[in-house]
Amino acid sequence: MIPELVAPVAVFDAGIGSYSIVAKIREKWPQKDIVYFADRASFPYGRKNAAALLAVMRQTIDYLNDFNPSGIVIASNAPSIMVLNDVQDLTSTPVSGVLPPVQAAIAASASGHVAVMGVASLIDSDMFAQFVAPFAGQATVTGFNASGAIDHVENGDFLFKPDETRATVEKLMADILTVDPEIDVLTLSSTHLPWLRRYFEEAVPNCTFLDPADDVVNALDIGPMGKGITYGVATEAPGFEIAEFEKMLRQIGVDLPIHKAVF
Repeated sequence: MIPELVAPVAVFDAGIGSYSIVAKIREKWPQKDIVYFADRASFPYGRKNAAALLAVMRQTIDYLNDFNPSGIVIASNAPSIMVLNDVQDLTSTPVSGVLPPVQAAIAASASGHVAVMGVASLIDSDMFAQFVAPFAGQATVTGFNASGAIDHVENGDFLFKPDETRATVEKLMADILTVDPEIDVLTLSSTHLPWLRRYFEEAVPNCTFLDPADDVVNALDIGPMGKGITYGVATEAPGFEIAEFEKMLRQIGVDLPIHKAVF
């Protein structure tokens, strides 16, 4: 049974990464009602092209609008860069996304060399090139495929196989600094990557890592408060069952029942 929610903010992604934004909303507004949607059947967003992402977004927005949300957060960098404007045209509900904090990274950099870490489809996309182009006169901004590290979050290895996760992160950072040794600030431009922040900081303690989630949450027009309910829903696919997803959430200290989403 769906609880009575008061103008909830809806937060969604294809996996566990978006819970970091849910947690920040809950910390800032304890009485805000939240719909947390994990679209496991569409995993992974980060390996879809723009057309495929927009089709998924259209279905998702239609579903979430049934909750009468005050706002919707696409808690994934790939669709935020690739199709956010198109998604905003689908609904009168305010839709926000997660974008690489490149300007903040440039401001924090002593060398003027910054990196954006994300999934391959984001980093290799024309939209990403267009996104970073305006910064060319300010700094050297380079994108790097961090899909291997992201996979450790999505499959739970970062919880159960820390040595393997650490090795992947260390290799990624070694590869990045081989390409550009002057990089000193990196953006965690997948909502999965902040879960690995400790590994990154241990691998290269002289670098700074930026998480855009705070900016996303601070910019929300949050609407009226409710009872502080977080209602969890998810789709399922073979290998991505709700029971396994609940188990992963418990491993990171989140005891939240997840209900099956029916479109």
